[in-house]
Amino acid sequence: MRRKSGGDDTPQLTTLGDWLHYAERRFRHARLFFGHGTDNAHDEAAWLLLHVVRQFHADLSAALPRVLNAAQRRRARWLIEKRIASRKPLAYLLHEAWLGEHRFYVDERVVVPRSHIAELLRNALAPWVRFPARVRGALDMCTGSGCLAVLLALAFPRATVDAADVEASALAVARRNVKAYGLQQRVRLLRSDLFDKLGKARYDVIIANPPYVDAQVMDRLPSEYQREPRIALAGGRDGLAFVRRILSDAPGHLAPRGILLVEIGNNRQALERAYPMLPFVWLRTGAGGDHVFLLTRAQIPSAA
Repeated sequence: MRRKSGGDDTPQLTTLGDWLHYAERRFRHARLFFGHGTDNAHDEAAWLLLHVVRQFHADLSAALPRVLNAAQRRRARWLIEKRIASRKPLAYLLHEAWLGEHRFYVDERVVVPRSHIAELLRNALAPWVRFPARVRGALDMCTGSGCLAVLLALAFPRATVDAADVEASALAVARRNVKAYGLQQRVRLLRSDLFDKLGKARYDVIIANPPYVDAQVMDRLPSEYQREPRIALAGGRDGLAFVRRILSDAPGHLAPRGILLVEIGNNRQALERAYPMLPFVWLRTGAGGDHVFLLTRAQIPSAA
């Protein structure tokens, strides 16, 4: 199928499979950048179309013969064209992001959820947390959309979770997600510049996905990433500005046997050069073993 300039070649598309092939070709031709829920044109097109027909976790192969009605065809056409023209992440256009089987509302007030920490929470941070029921207090630092705070509360059903962010606009999105999961009584949203407004609170588990993109990389981010809030991405000259503050202040907010998990992107070498005496434990996720570190309360104070 060849697209004619100024024409519309979509009337002949009937099934979800037809639209899938069409969207994938358009996305490839437009050279879109992926990384906000998918990493290729095929998966991006599939996500878009399954959303349109509201079969979020359908077997894609089984859904391919489904015939789209007129409203669904209009919606699919609009989303495909908007994704290409705007270069916005698809998550913003759909107002949804997924971490595993969990769906979250997102818009341009927050970064699109994609933290590797979510993978580790599926098993309640085992083996580092041996008894999830004993976790009574947890903190999600730089909560953004609140997705990790929700996953913390689900992983540790007896815990009270604090979700902190410096941006009131981000907390408004987090509040929507906390309410969607019925966790208002267990997840407390706090406006705080890292630990500044947390008083003397101490936690059994602290997780953080702070801004960690270094200045050089920030200057050449693809258009899709430039659509996200800069304050939630930029980590200073070497990407470690916020990580340093977290390491400095976390000991005062960890319970005696508490643990700290921090996601740092591709900054492992820079971090290990900056803190050669800290015994970082690097946790393996689908992205490898270089993106999330763990430290216990006892391991931090002398070197940080």
